[in-house]
Amino acid sequence: MAECTTSFTLDEGLDNILLLDRTQQMEETDILYPFALDELLCRYTGKGGPAVCHLWRHPQGFVMGLRDSRLPHAAEAQQWLESLGYSTAVRNTGGAAVPLDLGVVNISLILPKEGLGDKCFRSDYERMYQLIKLALQNTGYTVDKGEIDGAYCPGDYDLSIGGIKFCGIAQRRQAHAFVVQAFVICEGSGKESAELVRSFYERAAAGMEQADHPVVTEDKTGSLEELASLGTDEGEGAAQAFIEAVKQVIRERQSNHKMEEAAAGLWLPEQAEVHAVINMLRERYGIKA
Repeated sequence: MAECTTSFTLDEGLDNILLLDRTQQMEETDILYPFALDELLCRYTGKGGPAVCHLWRHPQGFVMGLRDSRLPHAAEAQQWLESLGYSTAVRNTGGAAVPLDLGVVNISLILPKEGLGDKCFRSDYERMYQLIKLALQNTGYTVDKGEIDGAYCPGDYDLSIGGIKFCGIAQRRQAHAFVVQAFVICEGSGKESAELVRSFYERAAAGMEQADHPVVTEDKTGSLEELASLGTDEGEGAAQAFIEAVKQVIRERQSNHKMEEAAAGLWLPEQAEVHAVINMLRERYGIKA
């Protein structure tokens, strides 16, 4: 039986990947819009369409995992968040609760399944890790991977600097393609974000004798602005500095010949198609009051 390899070359799968930068587009206020867009792009990639790196931000969102949605008072906690102005949703990827704002840069790598397909899913997490590590190599800080106790949305591929998490990674796998999604906290206070998530769990899990959710502390999550002084030397915000660094890593590895072929196959769905998927996701995964 073939085995997955732990070796990884970043160039693989990046020579023909298209950049879709939506980090300045704020017209769509529903937090599910980028997830629905990823869902449609992934379907198209699985049918032979090009690979895509989708970069996006949201001004004020809060996404929950499926496990979060099953907490006894999840509906009340969701209503509390919405009263604060957050667009909320349950995502169809793995992971747990994550707050989003303009200081958080989200990366979606949308790639076709090849070779062993779902048997080597960890190598797809590795691909995202290597991309982010390269984007931050000029900071001089070491990016580690491994679960950080006390951070929100904990997982094996927590990315951290000095033991403080700044990034989480999740996946959504379809029949012939997959999406690896990362949220990268670039600007702002990690402590304040952690406090918001902890307050959500206090409300959603009220009355439970034993916590069936991540136990979040205030000192295990930080931003790249706090942890690596990103953006301060360049005179621009850390979010924009990180966006440009990711784009540079990918552009340096793109092949002109393969990019022409990929660009010829580019397809973007109409807004009505995206909103139809939003409705489907909210119906399928949304919290029932």
